[in-house]
Amino acid sequence: MTDTKTDTDVVIAGAGPTGLMLACELRLAGVDVVVADRLAARTGESRAGGMHARTMEVLDQRGVLDRFLAAGTPRPIGHFSGLWLDFDQFETRHSRSLVLLQSHIERLLEEWATELGVRVRWSSEVTGIRQHDSDVEVDVGGLEGSRSTLRARYLVGCDGGRSAVRKLAGIGFPGTPATVTALLGDVELTDPPAESLFMQRRPGGDFSVFAFEPGWYRVITTKYDRVAGQREPVTFEELRESLVRIAGTDFGMHSPRWVSRFGDAARQAERYRERRVLLAGDAAHIHFPAGGQGLNLGVQDAVNLGWKLASVVHGRAPDILLDSYHAERYPVAKRVLHNTRAQAALTRPGPQTDALRDVLRSLIAYDDVNRHLGGMITALDLRYPTSDDHPLTGRRVPDVDLKTGDGRCRVFELLRTARPVLLDLRGDTALAATAESWADRVDLVEARSAADHWPVWPVDETPAPAALLIRPDGHVAWAAPAGTTPDPAALRTALTAWFGPATAD
Repeated sequence: MTDTKTDTDVVIAGAGPTGLMLACELRLAGVDVVVADRLAARTGESRAGGMHARTMEVLDQRGVLDRFLAAGTPRPIGHFSGLWLDFDQFETRHSRSLVLLQSHIERLLEEWATELGVRVRWSSEVTGIRQHDSDVEVDVGGLEGSRSTLRARYLVGCDGGRSAVRKLAGIGFPGTPATVTALLGDVELTDPPAESLFMQRRPGGDFSVFAFEPGWYRVITTKYDRVAGQREPVTFEELRESLVRIAGTDFGMHSPRWVSRFGDAARQAERYRERRVLLAGDAAHIHFPAGGQGLNLGVQDAVNLGWKLASVVHGRAPDILLDSYHAERYPVAKRVLHNTRAQAALTRPGPQTDALRDVLRSLIAYDDVNRHLGGMITALDLRYPTSDDHPLTGRRVPDVDLKTGDGRCRVFELLRTARPVLLDLRGDTALAATAESWADRVDLVEARSAADHWPVWPVDETPAPAALLIRPDGHVAWAAPAGTTPDPAALRTALTAWFGPATAD
């Protein structure tokens, strides 16, 4: 048995998509990170099935999206409780969802993390936490009874719905228990449905068949007569029998790659921060996996938290900046829990639900309804709270084309290094003078917009702004309206609020 101590800036518990994305964000900002995962190695389980538009935009901002596009399959549709939504009409370069198994997403994220110098410690389970004024001690249990203590400035729990970090930090996880049981399997089919995406509701339950890789299908069955515990073992034969009972056939199912069980339990952490401990991803929220929102929600948690945590670790911003993580992300997950509860309710058998689904299906045929539900599923409609009335503030920045002294570029290309960007679109000398006091942490870019108007979700537009302050997560922190002279005092207020006080002369 050994006892060691290791110092680092941030310990991340969990090497899934959320933990890896957070590690990459922190490393881009020059923060030392250790990722600890209780598993001995990746399981290879496929789990979640893809990415939506906002997650792809985030990866585009970092310059790594092409890796994921090369491994996945774009599809122009999504769904709300099995009612199809058209994503192609959305104002983004990446409107189509990307079908890509979580196992591949994790592999690609880990490759990127390794390039950035991230260390992943496998067989490392968080067993204890001791918080102090200036750091947190994290006890980690390893192979053959080994123990180590990691001393860090902060600990982030990205360790799933049964999060040890959340429990050790004493953060409550209220919500509602499961009321239905669903079975899932990734299998081969000798007689698959003709459609690549096939869903049906039957009196005995629901079933879905999705083609996600050449020769491979994801089969899901949902039954309402019994609620099984998520930890109760599931077998391939149980899945096959469930499909036959509901669908009347097993579609020639064989060669299972992975089988699992899930329900519609929905819970959310009471708070995302307890002093030097923070939560992200499933450690902060769990829900019925309807619409493919969970993985995307966690990755976007990481992108919101990463730059804030880095600013505090480097001493550039006050510790209170971390409270904005809960303030911004808690309502987002709360809305996801709300819409997935609605989707779960819409799967219930019976004539009342059938009638409700028919009415909703007819409403989705209207573009406004399609955009409303689609914007919610994809997170394209997200606007963080703001006191600024400019239509772009709080929203994701549009990826418009720009003309700079170095040539043409897109807005997203300015965010490759995960640094804030002050975009000057009219060559204002006062703006540059104000920004000089934050030059160590904010990039000033002078450019001209190739478009006279910029899109605003869902279908509006606004004249190209005179200037724009863009956070590292791609959301607009401040904007000067078109045709105006940017107010230096308002800019200083925004710079100080988000990126800390000015550097002393």
